[in-house]
Amino acid sequence: MTSCEVWFYHLERQGLDQVLPTLLERTLQKGWKALVRAPSGDRVDHLDGWLWSYRDDSFLPHAAGAQAGPADPVALVADDANPNHAEALFLVDGAEPGVLDGYERCSVIFDGRDEVALQVARAQWRQLKDAGFSAVYWRQSERGWEKAA
Repeated sequence: MTSCEVWFYHLERQGLDQVLPTLLERTLQKGWKALVRAPSGDRVDHLDGWLWSYRDDSFLPHAAGAQAGPADPVALVADDANPNHAEALFLVDGAEPGVLDGYERCSVIFDGRDEVALQVARAQWRQLKDAGFSAVYWRQSERGWEKAA
């Protein structure tokens, strides 16, 4: 078993834009830095704008792409870099995990209403379990997140 925990978040009631800021806030409250890995620069650009404006009364301090560095609590990337030396990795839109050495937790967030996203998440589950990672599955319900596996 490897030391990085892997958590799968199956989105059913809310989309990534609603869920990601809350998960990032919880990560920062733990004293960890966060890295969000998306499959494309366009998606990084969208998340970059969203995290500055998702709530009227606050924002999540972050940097995107080549601007991200060691001092940033949250970094957004479309490659395998870990510019802020994050403890928590968030994979969105089917981004590949790559090497998980150095992370305390990897969170795979996928849209349960998208059949392609479901297939990608299932393949990642098998890949990570086969590699010896302990994986936990969280599903959205009316009451919030429920641990399902």
